[in-house]
Amino acid sequence: MRNQINVLCHFLLLWVVSSCTHTPVSEGRVKTNLAVPYEAIGVLSPKSIHEVKNDLTLGCEVLDRDYADYHQYKEYIVPLGLKKIRLQAGWAKTEKIKGVYDFAWLDSIINDAVGHGIKIWLQASYGNPIYEGGGTPYLKGGWPTSEEGKTAWNRWVEAMALHYKGKVYEWEIWNEPDINKEQIKDYKSLTDLNIRTAEIIKRIEPDAKIAALALAFADAEFLEKCMQDFKERGKLELFDWISYHQYVFRPEDVYPKVEKMRQVIQKYSDHIKLWQGENGAPSKGYMGGALGAYQWSEVSQAKWALRRMLGDHGRDIATGIFSIADMNYGGNDAIKKKNVKGLLETNEQNQVVRAKVVYYAVQHLASVFDLLQHSVDVHRFEVKTDYPYSLFAYQDEKSELQSFLIWYDEATPTNFNQPTPVDVEVAGGKFKNPVWVDLLTGKVYKIPAGDISKHGDKYCFSNLPVYDSPIMVVDQSLIKYE
Repeated sequence: MRNQINVLCHFLLLWVVSSCTHTPVSEGRVKTNLAVPYEAIGVLSPKSIHEVKNDLTLGCEVLDRDYADYHQYKEYIVPLGLKKIRLQAGWAKTEKIKGVYDFAWLDSIINDAVGHGIKIWLQASYGNPIYEGGGTPYLKGGWPTSEEGKTAWNRWVEAMALHYKGKVYEWEIWNEPDINKEQIKDYKSLTDLNIRTAEIIKRIEPDAKIAALALAFADAEFLEKCMQDFKERGKLELFDWISYHQYVFRPEDVYPKVEKMRQVIQKYSDHIKLWQGENGAPSKGYMGGALGAYQWSEVSQAKWALRRMLGDHGRDIATGIFSIADMNYGGNDAIKKKNVKGLLETNEQNQVVRAKVVYYAVQHLASVFDLLQHSVDVHRFEVKTDYPYSLFAYQDEKSELQSFLIWYDEATPTNFNQPTPVDVEVAGGKFKNPVWVDLLTGKVYKIPAGDISKHGDKYCFSNLPVYDSPIMVVDQSLIKYE
């Protein structure tokens, strides 16, 4: 009996520790100079992946090249609230001797993640220089071109699919092939790579879902060439998504290009969807990787992440954030400086220094994301302002109460946090006790009764503070805060 009590106490202790790890909730967790003329009543409570239903993706890439260390940051994943991670499988790290596959490094990651209830999205890439014409292990290095390289790639994919059968059900093929401007001229070699890889995976794991292409750019013209080739070869059914990245300074600038991509996909398939597979902004200016040429801060990084994720989701695009931790790129790769798009700051040894503002902002978003599943027609909303804005609205399935998100979207996110009030009228609005939530800081504010009115079937909000980071108006009963 004593042993049973000891075991029970042990598991209770583990539960308490795991529940509290890296989820501090206090007014000072994220501080900005945002001034809101409302009474603050609390801060959003974080939710772990075990408390949410979302399918948001967290980037955990570059482990194949040791630019980050999963085991240094893994304890931050579950409390963040994003249920899926994107990994790169690292052919060159797995097969250092021809025909000998050592998955131990990747096993330690996937087994740990799956054991914590995290879903895996596994990307097959990059090349392997032990084979003539096998490509390189680096970004922009090019995929296998020789017959020996292609055959070796096929064998590795088969071995990997067999090894992770029953653990990995979602896959992606190669990363940003279109940044290799010479090789991409032969686009049929890329479609062939995608088809061969998908067929191997599907043969071993028939229930697998696969994202094709993983394009760096939202290029509808190039996509059409690939889709046409997939169609001519009768292979469209192999794929469930077309994944893409397309980094832009102002998040909303991407959507005209993405809409053209969607139109191309719909021309060829009624089942393939879009997946924004990799995107994020730096926390410092003029560092390595995309979007470096801007004077970023942790605040503007966090605003960018919220705007891109919510903008994607509001347009029915699968989405996520890149990346969990800062990345110490090596001199042989296409990126020469440290890539500081991480939600976590790391040192040169890949150890976590601290969580950045963006970590908490994404955590706030994850805590309310399950409320954003049933959209409301935004044409029912009239916003009285002279500034460009984004707005998305949703309705809770059970209570039928509505919520909406709004932010100014005229420019790249800034450090300026002074809100400008707007009036919002909602035809057929269904609100009971709405509160104002700043997703950046997580703070929850009471909207004064004098700023809320109803005229016929219109629900009116007067002097609603809006700035260049998403705020949410939601019923107090639908959120958890403390």
